[in-house]
Amino acid sequence: MQGLVKYEDRRYEYASSMHGLTMLLVVIWTVIYLLFHDFWNSLFDLTTVQMLAMLLMIWATAAFGFWSSSERVNFRYRKLVLITALVSIAKPALGIFLVLHSEDKVTARILGLAAVELIGYSGFAISQMIKGKRLCVPEFWKHAILFNLPLIPHYLSTTILNSADRIMIEKMVSAEAAGIYSLAYSISQLMTLFTTGLQQTLEPWRYSKQKEGKQEDIASLAYPTLILVAVLNLALIAFAPEVVTIFAPQEYHEAIWIIPPIAMSVFFIFTYGFFANFEFYFEKTIYIAASTIAGAVLNIVLNYIFIKPFGYFAAGYTTLVCYIVYAMCHYLAMRRICKKQLNNKKVYSVKKLIAITAGFMAIGFALQLTYLNTWIRYAVIAAFLILLIVCRKWIMGTVKQVLSVRGAKKRG
Repeated sequence: MQGLVKYEDRRYEYASSMHGLTMLLVVIWTVIYLLFHDFWNSLFDLTTVQMLAMLLMIWATAAFGFWSSSERVNFRYRKLVLITALVSIAKPALGIFLVLHSEDKVTARILGLAAVELIGYSGFAISQMIKGKRLCVPEFWKHAILFNLPLIPHYLSTTILNSADRIMIEKMVSAEAAGIYSLAYSISQLMTLFTTGLQQTLEPWRYSKQKEGKQEDIASLAYPTLILVAVLNLALIAFAPEVVTIFAPQEYHEAIWIIPPIAMSVFFIFTYGFFANFEFYFEKTIYIAASTIAGAVLNIVLNYIFIKPFGYFAAGYTTLVCYIVYAMCHYLAMRRICKKQLNNKKVYSVKKLIAITAGFMAIGFALQLTYLNTWIRYAVIAAFLILLIVCRKWIMGTVKQVLSVRGAKKRG
């Protein structure tokens, strides 16, 4: 995304060049794999067919990523939504068919995913390469490599941050506790489907504001969208007992106590995007890696300290603390960038950010206390729904404001 904005006048050439770099990297890793395939197969406990299919999926996913980024930069969403929906339907449909008609279920599943992605995504890669015409532009390759190298530890740390809880609970408590925690985590993470889509919608608009030097405009949309995400996560917290009942049997009922802190973590994951945008735009990816590594290390340390004395419930709160620290680190990095690059411009109001965050967390923990009495919880939910009805014009206005972001670029 950042490269497409930076090289806006050579966008097709840039995308084509990235396809060339991706293909080269996939070929190199494929050769490395084939030379030592017995070692890699043993390490990952996969067959040669499965590994080759996954390498193809890496290329196809990257190809779709370049195309989807181009579509979002140009604020074209219809085709993107259609293709995403079709692929999302085709993957399980073909997967189920192949699994039912195959003896090797695992290979059938992987081949099904690879086939759908190759058919669904390869055409876009070919189209972009034809438009861009150049598979190797040294300037673009150098920029992409230098920009992304510091992000490797960032993405590895993100994986640790997302999975360390469950692994440590299984080792330190039990597999049953890890299962309950995983259920609560998965339910809470459902909200990321919405927040990720919202971030992807806002991302190109934020980059364009950065390029125009109108960073203060970002805040005008940040506050209402933060409130909107907070309200949606509060709704999940309020209905957590019913949601757990739908997704799992009675033995998993304890998961309701873990959902609130994890749902609050989703809010901070969304919040971080408004700060990290400055790090990406000004190519300070080392700040991003440092913040994520700090969050991952802190998560492991806090889990080690608190899981044994307080049980697996503690992992939900250590996760929340880590994502609060994570967001704060990115905010501080953003302030440092603004001080150096933007003449100390203050994009966001600290008071407004604290007010939104504190209000969200206070209401979230208050809702959690109502789990002890169903009637009180329903009364609070009723009051919450009445408030939503009263504020419906503001909510619709915020949604329209987000949707209008797409048209603003086209009009410009």
